[in-house]
Amino acid sequence: MTISFNDFNISKEIIDAIGEMGFEEPSPIQAGAIPLVLQGIDVIGQAQTGTGKTAAFGIPILERIDSKSKNVQAMILCPTRELSIQVAEEISKLGKFLKGVKVVPIYGGQPIERQIRALKQGTQIVVGTPGRIIDHIKRKTLKTDNIKIFVLDEADEMFDMGFREDIEMIIGRLPEEKQMTFFSATMAKEIMNFAKTYQSEPEIIRVVKKEMTVPKVDQYYFDLDPHMKTEILARVLDIYNPNLTIVFCNTKRMVDELTSKLKDRGYLAEALHGDLKQNQRDFVMNKFRKLSTDILVATDVAARGIDVDEVDMVVNYDMPQDDEYYVHRIGRTARAGREGTAISFVSGKEYYKLRDIQKYTKSIIARKEIPTLGDIRKNESTKLLNILTENINKEENKKYEPIINVLLEENYNPIDIASVCISLYMNEKGVGNHEELDYIDNDKKRPVRKQRQARPKERFKKGKWKRVFINIGRIDGVSERHILSAILQNNKLHKNDVGSIDIYDKYSFVDINAKRTNEVVKDLNKIRIRGRKIKSEIAKSSSKSGRRK
Repeated sequence: MTISFNDFNISKEIIDAIGEMGFEEPSPIQAGAIPLVLQGIDVIGQAQTGTGKTAAFGIPILERIDSKSKNVQAMILCPTRELSIQVAEEISKLGKFLKGVKVVPIYGGQPIERQIRALKQGTQIVVGTPGRIIDHIKRKTLKTDNIKIFVLDEADEMFDMGFREDIEMIIGRLPEEKQMTFFSATMAKEIMNFAKTYQSEPEIIRVVKKEMTVPKVDQYYFDLDPHMKTEILARVLDIYNPNLTIVFCNTKRMVDELTSKLKDRGYLAEALHGDLKQNQRDFVMNKFRKLSTDILVATDVAARGIDVDEVDMVVNYDMPQDDEYYVHRIGRTARAGREGTAISFVSGKEYYKLRDIQKYTKSIIARKEIPTLGDIRKNESTKLLNILTENINKEENKKYEPIINVLLEENYNPIDIASVCISLYMNEKGVGNHEELDYIDNDKKRPVRKQRQARPKERFKKGKWKRVFINIGRIDGVSERHILSAILQNNKLHKNDVGSIDIYDKYSFVDINAKRTNEVVKDLNKIRIRGRKIKSEIAKSSSKSGRRK
């Protein structure tokens, strides 16, 4: 039976915050810990980093504190300043709609005066590192008399860093009647003995998975900065050109944001998450199965039960919160004896999550270099060479020999003739514009679809448009998608504000919603498209329909 956050006895304000953050259902550690912590029971929770531990204690803390009191009522001890900041930020998000609730992070490296001012103004929840917490206690700027919930986060790491004495000193300053909750990735003997000393009949929650192997899936990861994710995803899709792709995000909000970004770049993408009604889910899945959309951006919960054999690639845009989720995700590919590829985007501390997943699955997830634009061009050249090789001896090509003979008699170089033919073909097919060729992949015995082009539909049938001139065209290797992407990324426009895009050899014209034309021209003149500085201006004659020719 699936558990939802609504099953817990928590306020509507917290439920609303959880919904806004995009989480659909509790993780295993949350499902086990939240009901117990809400009841005031001491808990020992064993779970890896990234499994949702913060919400497992943060939600009950927010539910149990008195927001009308400005006294510190809950203390969370973390091993590092980074984790302290992260935990404080997440609890603040969970308590976004609770009036009067304040969370203050306390850690070394930040001016202590700033923290003293924050504490004097009143706060109910303190998150901090042992050293700085002790400093405030000694200064009497942090009063512990009213603390009723104490959380020790990453207990094993705290002990490894030599904080045991500091922790004991802090606990010694707390009221005798209090709830003690410890979270740790391991249950070492030292931690269990420590728990026996300070906790009262604690409930133990273990979220430890069985080891699992994942066959037939090639697994890779890219080490990248979070802001690069969308661009690198686009490059991956262009280079691999998978038949069907599922891209996983951890929240509904991220699913919607990424789907919108992919559509703006011209990809055929649809969102799938828990906020969709059943008829909407069915509509999206039918499009995916019938190949009328080839990228499905989904949350873990929404993707359950997807059984589509043609999925070639799974992308972990966000690293999963739970190791089992990873296995379920990549299991969406390599079905019916097929092979598949799983690519994960890893940023910063997510590398530790990646390491845990490798141990869990007994597999090696190899690091790959981030694909470059040069890789895309090389990939296009390879495809073109395959096409020429496959077609060079076809009988129907002989009808063009008289034209070639005339050019040869005029002493034109055969290489120049071939180069012109290839150039014309590439412009016609859009290959030079990072768009895929329409050809047969003999290995997979299936047609490889053309790269998706950005073709915004006409919706402003009665609106007025202005025509914008841009000084780049086919010979610069641009496509509709490049122009549309440049306009949308540098302006807060909706794709419906862009009408017809007509590309000629040396220039292009774009129909823009008349109300936004001036700002589009201004911004285009500041950027480059495919390395070329843009010169843009409003054309003398304006289109009024925005309809494609």
